Amino acid sequence: MEINLISDTVTKPTAGMLDAMMTAEVGDDVFKNDPSVNALEEKTAKMFGMEAALFFPSGTMTNQTAIKLHTQPGEQLICDKYAHVFNYEGGGVSFNSGVSCRLLDGNRGMVTAVQVEEAINPPDFYHSPLTSLVCIENTTNKGGGACWEIEELKKIGAVCKKHGLNYHLDGARLWNALVAKNETAEQYGSIFDTISVCLSKGLGCPVGSVLVGTKEKINEALRIRKILGGGMRQSGFLAAAGIYALEHHIERLAEDHKNAAEIGIELSSLDFIKKVEPIETNIIIFEIDQNYMSGKDFNTKLLEKNIHIISMGQGKLRMVTHMDYTNEMHDYLLATLKQL
Repeated sequence: MEINLISDTVTKPTAGMLDAMMTAEVGDDVFKNDPSVNALEEKTAKMFGMEAALFFPSGTMTNQTAIKLHTQPGEQLICDKYAHVFNYEGGGVSFNSGVSCRLLDGNRGMVTAVQVEEAINPPDFYHSPLTSLVCIENTTNKGGGACWEIEELKKIGAVCKKHGLNYHLDGARLWNALVAKNETAEQYGSIFDTISVCLSKGLGCPVGSVLVGTKEKINEALRIRKILGGGMRQSGFLAAAGIYALEHHIERLAEDHKNAAEIGIELSSLDFIKKVEPIETNIIIFEIDQNYMSGKDFNTKLLEKNIHIISMGQGKLRMVTHMDYTNEMHDYLLATLKQL
């Protein structure tokens, strides 16, 4: 038995999802003539109470398009030092948009409205970059799947309006936050200018992310997606998977959260575990006590048991639960940890 907890992107489509994909009605989406893609975009926009949406092949391209929409070269965006747009998108902020990042020292990837306001450069001081965008990530990947308090997000939104800044949410794992915090997509749609959501993290789709916003911004995004090479043809086969996931796979995320919490409890009971970050959703980040063993040694011991996890760097290791992680796998993992 192989257990892969590297990410929640390692899942395979379910039988129901495969059936939806194979029976999808498709066309050429570059000409906006794919009915399944159009249906996915309409469905996602409606969920968030926003005007329009656009289907993308990846979350990175979705975020990079949003940043391009909201900035001009030479400007600056504000984000937490853990932000995905800064750490894990290949330097695309500077390459694609010519924009720099003002990094804030938040708590597990989450900052406050006060921090954001203090980081805004004076618009009349032309020696510093013009601040034009605030990027938020929910849940925070590097912060261990942490969920923002929605009231703080509203406060940051008020700061953005006060200073004329755009406001983008990297909601790659927003679905997890909605389930964990008992919130709705529409609540978030009322706060942000644009939101990106991933269909291949947690929801089990093979490919795809969606950007939601105003009709004007999504029309602009269509051109940027083309420039970045994101136009796909009969992508309705992929969009059908997204529709199926939105209808069948959101509520079940609670199972992933439960499994992650139980893994965290087991890890915390082990002498050689130095620290386990608080667990709110499906991500477990922990550190090994180097007096007992190295992170590399721990990884090796798990690999001998055919269990795969990933290093986050700086001595941190990560596990991510997902829909292909079965009860049998869960029992096996917990038993293996007890025996180490």
